[in-house]
Amino acid sequence: MTTLPDFRLETHFSKWEFKARYHMTASDAESISLRDLLAMATPKECEEFEGMWLGYTETFGAPDLRETIASMYTNREANEILCFAGASEGIFAANTVLLEKDSHAIVVTPNYQSHETLPSAICAATGIPLDPNEDWSLDIDRVARAIKPNTKLVTINFPHNPTGTILTLDRYQALIEVCRKHGIYILHDEIFNGLGPTGTKHLPYVADLYERGLSLNVMSKSFGLPGLRIGWIACADNGVLSKMERMKHYLSICNSGPSERLAKIALNHRDKLLARNCAIIDNNLSKWDAFFKRHQELFDWYRPNGSCTAFPRYKGADGVEVFTRSMIDESGVLLLPSTIYHSELEATPTDRFRLGFGRKNLDEGIAVMETHISSKYK
Repeated sequence: MTTLPDFRLETHFSKWEFKARYHMTASDAESISLRDLLAMATPKECEEFEGMWLGYTETFGAPDLRETIASMYTNREANEILCFAGASEGIFAANTVLLEKDSHAIVVTPNYQSHETLPSAICAATGIPLDPNEDWSLDIDRVARAIKPNTKLVTINFPHNPTGTILTLDRYQALIEVCRKHGIYILHDEIFNGLGPTGTKHLPYVADLYERGLSLNVMSKSFGLPGLRIGWIACADNGVLSKMERMKHYLSICNSGPSERLAKIALNHRDKLLARNCAIIDNNLSKWDAFFKRHQELFDWYRPNGSCTAFPRYKGADGVEVFTRSMIDESGVLLLPSTIYHSELEATPTDRFRLGFGRKNLDEGIAVMETHISSKYK
């Protein structure tokens, strides 16, 4: 079995996430307590949770949870949903099932590392960089030119991590048509769907539009409930779902029963959760707008049109690695330098950093950043 490289982002978080005083780079929305989630539930939902049997659950996921998830889609049914223990398990299963040694995969860069390292560990892969000079858009013609006779999978992620950009609908549809022409699967990481500032227009789920589309989602990001560890893939191809289900036998086997009950409650009340989380983003984005306006000599600010992350440019002579390191070492502010998003397939920016704005209590962290900048760069 191929040894996977160190997962840079997760290693970085393992060291700093719970030690930093100011977590300013989180990619998830503000979490809520178990008490607050249960307060949303109906009496029936509370009884289902409190009176549940603590045995194994179905590998595909509890039938009623899958029905609830399917209700998010226009064209998918419960038997076209496979649940996972978080999104990462779904990424692993999809790549392992769809790709073989003699396959070829196409991935966008920069991206969440496993979207590159997993296909690259299995077969040849080509990276297609998003263009920062075109609002981080994807060149569909370049994707088409990269397709080979053995290309089996294209992986995309919009709203995008880390930039927060959303591909235009016409380019999205063009990508689907290119893949349909060649019989290529699309794995779309849609974990930020529904999350963004007021007025955000999200793309349709790929599983609703394309017979070979795999829609990856999770409770962690838009819904702000990463502690549940519940994710899923929706897909019209039941053969692929069945293969991934058998792969899951080697992984988690099944999900946590209590987490499934709680995920169902959250999804039944998803409009309330998403409205709350998007309101936090509205409030926080205006604060970042003002911050970057005050520090135009040090930063270039790109205001994202979705999710709760952004990827501003750092213009200081010391470089982004030194800047982010001094922030955590001297002021306790955690940021992600763009080197975390390094790609082996394509050149990626080395002068940016990821910040987050999906959580409450941003003011104190921004104030500390202001003090840090004033003491070192003024």
